Amino acid sequence: HEREHDREISELVTRHQEEMEKVCAELKKEQQHLLDELRKQMAAAHRVELEQAQLQSQTLHSLELEALRLSLNNMHTSQLELTQSNLRKEKETALVELREMLNDKRAQEVAILQSRHQLEAEKMKEQSLKEKEDL
Repeated sequence: HEREHDREISELVTRHQEEMEKVCAELKKEQQHLLDELRKQMAAAHRVELEQAQLQSQTLHSLELEALRLSLNNMHTSQLELTQSNLRKEKETALVELREMLNDKRAQEVAILQSRHQLEAEKMKEQSLKEKEDL
């Protein structure tokens, strides 16, 4: 009876070991499957994060380019305004100089005409006096 009991215990131990090995193998298989799934999920999450980072980088780059474009546009506008202002001042200065030059020329011409007029008037007086004397 004792031998039978020992044999049954031995069989139970053997069966228990076989079941434990079987359960361990299944657990290892399940663990490997879960690890593979986790790797896939992490790879997918990494791809998504990478795509988001690239999109943010592109968006930031686009914003920086737009800011630079606006800054350049503002600088160009202010440069044009400054150039227009300088040209306007130069034009006004040139007009003032031209007006002064024309006024001076007119004054000279008036003086010349007055001098001629005076000479002609004197000539006419002299001629008139001469004609009176002759008469």
